[in-house]
Amino acid sequence: MNKGLLEVLGRKRQNPPPVWFMRQAGRYLPEYRAARERAGDFLKLCLTPKLAAEVTLQPVRRFELDAAILFSDILLVPYALGQRVWFVDGEGPRLAPITDGGELARLKDGLDHARLAPVYEAIAEVKGKLSPSVALLGFCGAPWTVATYMIAGVGTADQSPARLFAYRDPQTFAGLIDLLVDSSVEYLAGQFDAGVDAVQIFDTWAGVLPPEELDRWCMQPTSRLIAALRVKVPAAKIIGFPRGIGSGIVRYATDLGLDAVGLDWTADLDLVREQVQPRLPVQGNLDPLVLVAGGTALDHAVDKILDKLSQGPFIFNLGHGILPQTPIQHVEQMLKRIRG
Repeated sequence: MNKGLLEVLGRKRQNPPPVWFMRQAGRYLPEYRAARERAGDFLKLCLTPKLAAEVTLQPVRRFELDAAILFSDILLVPYALGQRVWFVDGEGPRLAPITDGGELARLKDGLDHARLAPVYEAIAEVKGKLSPSVALLGFCGAPWTVATYMIAGVGTADQSPARLFAYRDPQTFAGLIDLLVDSSVEYLAGQFDAGVDAVQIFDTWAGVLPPEELDRWCMQPTSRLIAALRVKVPAAKIIGFPRGIGSGIVRYATDLGLDAVGLDWTADLDLVREQVQPRLPVQGNLDPLVLVAGGTALDHAVDKILDKLSQGPFIFNLGHGILPQTPIQHVEQMLKRIRG
């Protein structure tokens, strides 16, 4: 059976468009909350193959989505590089912050694949249970976004610790970015070897950088990552998601060698339709808050996106991750609207 999402990544329009959404496995689902309680710890949930596979499959079973995305976390790369990583309930990730070159030097020179073995095992577990019509997505964080967490030790409003580090010591920061490029290539190649059909690169914090720094720390490293991954996996299908990049989405989509680009909810859809979609399939971009709101606001927002983008190669998704307070009936409403 053909996978509709992969058809779109091959630049073929599908009607209705395939649909999946970021963080589709999460706290808004009671079955996820039960699995999370069994695991006892978020990191343990990510690194217990049978539980991670079960959580990955939950939203696909409930909503008959066109793709499953591996349940994991972008911070498993620093974890596999030897940085201390843990999660605080209700607050999110914590890392032992990197504040100077000495702390950077104490990281491993490359990934400890033994630490990532449960991820690859979870992929194989999901692959064995997934319908042939449903694509399986892997992912990693973009080097810039992962670096922001490694330096600050936590997410901040504007990731200023990493920005300051890059201004004050660009040589050391470049060394961290280089390490993350190489490590991300190895990690994604491992995911393809384990059975994923495509991957997404999340650059959640691309939008905090001014243009010159965006080019230096976001676009150039991600371009190198993609090129190196294609050496290892020539047929790799790759989606990029640079949140908050504004009009820079045109260059990002054009220059990096992607198969599709994900749009956040602030994207100018006229600009995307005229300058991006003729070159590359696009994915997005429903505001996660309108999915929480539901009702006529949700119907209007879905219709607008379909009107603007569904005449070309397009994957329906959110403009960022689904929020924990999202009512399940609103997800059902959205899917019914997309599928007609």
